[in-house]
Amino acid sequence: MRALLLHLICLFIASTNVYALPGFHKREAPFDQVRTRLNRHYQDAEEDEPDKYFHEATFHQHYDGRFGDKQLKYDERLSHLSALIQTYFSTMNDIGAETWIMHGTLLGWYWNRGILPWDTDLDVMVSERTLYHLAAYYNMTMHHYHIPGLDTARDYMLEVNPRYSDAGIDSSNQIDARWIDTETGLFIDITALRRDHTAEGDGAADEADAMMVKDKHHYMYDDIFPLRHSTFADAPVRIPFAYPDILTEEYGEEALSKVFYEHHSHGIEAFSVELPEAADRRPKVRFCGRIIVSLIQARRTEVMRE
Repeated sequence: MRALLLHLICLFIASTNVYALPGFHKREAPFDQVRTRLNRHYQDAEEDEPDKYFHEATFHQHYDGRFGDKQLKYDERLSHLSALIQTYFSTMNDIGAETWIMHGTLLGWYWNRGILPWDTDLDVMVSERTLYHLAAYYNMTMHHYHIPGLDTARDYMLEVNPRYSDAGIDSSNQIDARWIDTETGLFIDITALRRDHTAEGDGAADEADAMMVKDKHHYMYDDIFPLRHSTFADAPVRIPFAYPDILTEEYGEEALSKVFYEHHSHGIEAFSVELPEAADRRPKVRFCGRIIVSLIQARRTEVMRE
């Protein structure tokens, strides 16, 4: 009986510590605790931002200097970024996490269901509930993957910012979590979508649907949900419902029609987007053939075939 009681007490203490531990660490995990092949770190710890948790590498802002020591060449970078998104969504799907691609990654999906050639990082979003779940059970976990076509396996780390529960705008801690390639230092930025309590307090119209992110992006609930199913870099992913409006708001109409950018040309290849059954109240959108978007107006996409 004593042994059983002691066992239950230990389980209780362990379960409470799962939630308590993240708040004790003001800085990212020390180099000595997460180091892999490097003998020293290449982190740029800004002295003018002492409260910032995630720091970037000294040689490039889209690398983690605890794991990477140099920029990758073009083809190698795209290969590692593709593996990043594939392993991330594989892990999140196994966990049952609610997550979707956003920002430049969503723009890459829009054009070719893949990474934009000039991109050096990836962006995803999670629901607030998912972020709390990741912080409680998966923070600082390592994930080992054998990727087809590669001789060696790769390890990826999920790291959650201890300030993930702070809901206000925070320029030093806009990123709530990262999925990090421990071989190269490349990463996926993870931000959480939350209720905009400021809008609710101000009595704004549709206040119950107002959403926000720490990086000052604001959305309506119907902009994001219900999520659509698609593919990106050969991985099954989810995308926000009103993706044309979201991309137009963030990048302008030219981003959806300009086929030449950064010395690259691109067009939209044949693909389809699955519309969730819950959204049957809206017109179904299905793209067929190579198309160029010419105009986006009020949740309506007009297309012109080449």
